[in-house]
Amino acid sequence: MKPRGKKRWGIAVILFLGILVNYFDRTNMSVATKPMMSEYHLTTVQWGWIMSTFAWTYALMQIPIGAMLDKIGVKWLMRVATIIWTIATLLTSVVSGLGLIILSRLLLGIGEAPAFPSSSKATGYWFPIRERGVATATFDAAAKFSNVIGAPIVAWAVTQWGWQGGFYLTAALSCIYAVIYWVWYRDPKEHPTLTQEERQYIEEGGAQQEGAAEGGVWKNFGFLLTQRKVWGLTLGFAAYGYTFYLFLTWLPGYLQNQMHMTVLKSATYTAIPWLIATITDFFIGGFLVDKLVNRGFDQSKVRKTLFIIGLLLGLAVGGAAFTDNPNVAIIYISIALGGLAFAAPIGWSIPALIAPKGTVGMVGSIMNLVNNVMGILAPVITGYLAVSGSFASGFKVAAVVLVIGIVAFGLLMGPIEKIRSPYETK
Repeated sequence: MKPRGKKRWGIAVILFLGILVNYFDRTNMSVATKPMMSEYHLTTVQWGWIMSTFAWTYALMQIPIGAMLDKIGVKWLMRVATIIWTIATLLTSVVSGLGLIILSRLLLGIGEAPAFPSSSKATGYWFPIRERGVATATFDAAAKFSNVIGAPIVAWAVTQWGWQGGFYLTAALSCIYAVIYWVWYRDPKEHPTLTQEERQYIEEGGAQQEGAAEGGVWKNFGFLLTQRKVWGLTLGFAAYGYTFYLFLTWLPGYLQNQMHMTVLKSATYTAIPWLIATITDFFIGGFLVDKLVNRGFDQSKVRKTLFIIGLLLGLAVGGAAFTDNPNVAIIYISIALGGLAFAAPIGWSIPALIAPKGTVGMVGSIMNLVNNVMGILAPVITGYLAVSGSFASGFKVAAVVLVIGIVAFGLLMGPIEKIRSPYETK
């Protein structure tokens, strides 16, 4: 069927901006690693724990968020969430004392918890399967692109106004986005200017149906926990998440502490692998996937093959453990992030492809819960291993986790197709 209308791509832009700002708020602390560690006299172990605090509440909220998404929908949950994460970011810059900063980061985790599951669910509503790759990559690439432009911008703010300046800046951007989302995001069923032709194109192309799951939230949750596909996806994506969070939280600190770079220079080096990740995310995880599927290749085999290839390239993280040359290290890290980046949107496209009606949010939240347990473990484990001043052991651990994830995904996933729920009547 010939594509009709462009309203869905406007929604994709809104989702892109949300994740972009979302990750500005997450990375501002990693950019400010050196000045904050210095001001509060922290060791790498202590800093690793502090860097993980965001992920504590973020992970704990995933299952409740999945239930709320499937019950009350994307629009209102994200409206409230954007306000919460704006307040949390502002509080980080104005409170006094490390304890209150930690509490602010915990609040940030609560506010940002719905971002990815909501974007995945919204994409399932708004896009036919033949466009799902690019649509998912659009918001997922924002998580990588945020480090390309966010790290230098936040680094500049930190050098100009101290570490608090980075938080003031990202709080202002979050406030602007909250207004944008409140005014312009709508689900397809209530969008005032969505044409009937575009609506028909979306629905006939395999978009997820809106509405709650038959049988209730918790019966469906219990059922999903018994499904091999759900666990194959979850464990494979968690392996991606460990290395992703290692770089998200520690890459600037690694460059500042082990490679003895300034805040600004580390931001420049940090931007390089994240730029490559942005490109591979969109063009391989998005454009190439859709192109192969639209040419008639089996969508399940395309997604599974490219997901595994992405994780295999992620093993290059181990190479960074064996060099003291920052240029060589960045090459290895760029290969690893480039591969992991195009695996990510594929992973995020799968919940809308395998979930029974009304459970996309729950499947995405199960996946993201375990993924963000990795977000807790990666900075903490790396912080302990870096006590000696070397991050080599931390990079080796990430490679081992990836091997486990590749095996689990390959053995458990099976065909990427809709799971039939015993509670569905049609």
